[in-house]
Amino acid sequence: MADVSPVVVRPLTEADLVDADRVFRVAFGTFLGAPDPRQFFGDAEFVRTRWHSGSHAAFAAVREGRLVGSNFLANWGSVGFFGPLTVDPSCWNQGVAKRLMEPTVELFDTWGTRHAGLFTFAQSTMHVGLYQRFGFWPRFLTAVMSMPVTPPAAAHAGTRMSDLAPAARPGALAAVRELTDAVYPGLDVTREVESVLNQGLGDIVLIDDTAALQGVAVCHIGAGTEAGGGNCYVKFGAVRPGPHAARHFELLLDACHRLAADKGASVLAAGANAGRDKAWNALARRGFRTGMQGVSMHRPNDAGYSHSDSYVIDDWR
Repeated sequence: MADVSPVVVRPLTEADLVDADRVFRVAFGTFLGAPDPRQFFGDAEFVRTRWHSGSHAAFAAVREGRLVGSNFLANWGSVGFFGPLTVDPSCWNQGVAKRLMEPTVELFDTWGTRHAGLFTFAQSTMHVGLYQRFGFWPRFLTAVMSMPVTPPAAAHAGTRMSDLAPAARPGALAAVRELTDAVYPGLDVTREVESVLNQGLGDIVLIDDTAALQGVAVCHIGAGTEAGGGNCYVKFGAVRPGPHAARHFELLLDACHRLAADKGASVLAAGANAGRDKAWNALARRGFRTGMQGVSMHRPNDAGYSHSDSYVIDDWR
């Protein structure tokens, strides 16, 4: 490695967002061989939405005053994941990603994260090897799946949190926390829910099939979100474990499809984890097909909530 100036890692600020977004797009676009890496991801937004969701959990790597990399962490209670972690291609193989990983694992430890993870390129020994050095282990094939949106025939609409009166939202959030805690102790997607509502990124679908909340889906819709124009992306979805989970999962998918159609999306996207084979197969039966896939890496090396009876949608990108 040639001599290079040292890298300083500090909190990512709002003034960094333009540069961080540029590095994010160019890094992915270059790695994946896009004709114009600067335009990779089109009108989808990851950097700004994640910074506004948790500016305290975003890091910048700076060399000689120039931003050369960034990373974002998500705090889902007992669960946490990070990404996108990106480095300017001019600085690849110079230890920048390693420097970004150091405060990342420290922050997970500070939070008391029980189950931490990430999504990365399964074929890249460089990426997998880096994260293994920080205690993450490759566990499950993870697919980003999608299907065309068609006008739903009397599809179950569920309840949308945007339609609730402000006074009713705290109770709905408490019900979501109770449901996700049943999926995995301490799992809490409150920040994702609030981010979608506060930033106007999409909506939250709720399935109330009985007295208790049975399902939830956090959906991004359209340009300026993680979905991108014309898309509805289920960033997180889950139903209550138990004998009726399969039926409630179908109702949740109905409601997500209905939301996508009502908002004019042409594609519905969702993440499937191979450890959750029943959920994966339910998506496949619906007509979801894999567009890209990677591997989830876990710290510590355990399955977490990725097991056969877990009807959960996410991909940790």
